[in-house]
Amino acid sequence: MEPDLFTAAAEDRQEKDPSSSPLAVRMRPRTLDEVVGQQHLLKPGSPLRRLVGEGSGGPAGPSSVILWGPPGIGKTTLAYVVSKATNKRFVELSAITAGVKEVRAVIDGARRATGGYGKETVLFLDEIHRFSKAQQDSLLPAVENRWVTLIAATTENPYFSVISPLLSRSLLLTLESLTDDDLRGLLRRALTDERGLGGAVTLPEDAEEHLLRIAGGDARRALTALEAAAGAALSKQEAEITLLTLEETVDRAAVTYDRDGDQHYDVASALIKSIRGSDVDAALHYLARMIEAGEDPRFIARRLMISASEDIGLADPTALPTAVAAAQAVALIGFPEAALTLSHATIALALAPKSNAATLAISAAREDVRKGLAGQVPAHLRDGHYKGAAKLGHAQGYVYPHDVPGGIAAQQYAPDAVRDKHYYRPTRYGAEARYADVVDRVRERLGRTAAEDGPDRA
Repeated sequence: MEPDLFTAAAEDRQEKDPSSSPLAVRMRPRTLDEVVGQQHLLKPGSPLRRLVGEGSGGPAGPSSVILWGPPGIGKTTLAYVVSKATNKRFVELSAITAGVKEVRAVIDGARRATGGYGKETVLFLDEIHRFSKAQQDSLLPAVENRWVTLIAATTENPYFSVISPLLSRSLLLTLESLTDDDLRGLLRRALTDERGLGGAVTLPEDAEEHLLRIAGGDARRALTALEAAAGAALSKQEAEITLLTLEETVDRAAVTYDRDGDQHYDVASALIKSIRGSDVDAALHYLARMIEAGEDPRFIARRLMISASEDIGLADPTALPTAVAAAQAVALIGFPEAALTLSHATIALALAPKSNAATLAISAAREDVRKGLAGQVPAHLRDGHYKGAAKLGHAQGYVYPHDVPGGIAAQQYAPDAVRDKHYYRPTRYGAEARYADVVDRVRERLGRTAAEDGPDRA
């Protein structure tokens, strides 16, 4: 018997006794119009619309697609909708359990179905990133010759986990994380829909907000938690899922945190100030609050990158690369694993030596520019790569530093108005102490006078 996404027996059982299936299964959309989120993939004429037969006439057939996105945002749901709506033969395989033998069996069956009675085959392959290169290679002839139309799902970056020949023969569709509004609409539909809870319980606003935080953009997790909380409320003969009941059911305390209000900015501010103060434990506490409240990990990563330059700078030149690497990793992996990367970066920044010299330097330079202390660029520094520049005296007398022993040419670089300004005043903390010594030597070689706006800081 061919592998099938949803067997007839299971569907018959669900129709006779809907409550026997989990809420997340019962609330699966029946049509593409019921799908929550992903509207950028569901426009008229889109590949998914064509897969279910909408606008698929003419010489151009539907394309194979690779669905990429984090868990719980609708990859399997979209495959389910296609399986229900299409008049094509639909087969499912999971890369966890299937191998080349199973793939070849599906392809052979597809060729027979096409040749025997003109029935096209749609193959849904879940977690394609778990297939080896050889296993993915076995799909190429079928996709190339359109013996099957492939719908492959992956949570891993396809550019790293899917072979290039298969990528080039398919359309890569990136699913976006579900927003709170997407999940809110889904939860409210599940509460009232007869396929769901049928109005048996209500969900007040505070409990709904906590449920959205718990879900973290995962529709399956949201519905699973809602079903468990509803069961707990009904067992206590309560018609409302209170916040207390929800906390007890999911074993997660509600975190006071408004992602659009004061808490969002207050906790973010406390995180950065704790890093600045080198209190690694306090920094981790505020990081945990943001994570548990469902804060966007990219927002946290951006704040860490700013902190690396604002509060650490050249005292630890590895701080900014660490923060940037964390931001890139977070964008690739998302929660829950991103929490580890954010912890890594937070600890590194909190324990790094601190210097705001770079912050003060650019602030002082910008302030002088705003005051009008700009002046003309010295003639010997101006562009000399055009006809007539020499007649104007441009680039004349410029000394090429690489031709001078030590690589430092004693010539004026700054405009007259700021010639003796010392914007960068390095500290003696961490690695910046080395820069402090270098700056002193360079300024001396350049013939720079002592700054008039205050002594250099120790």
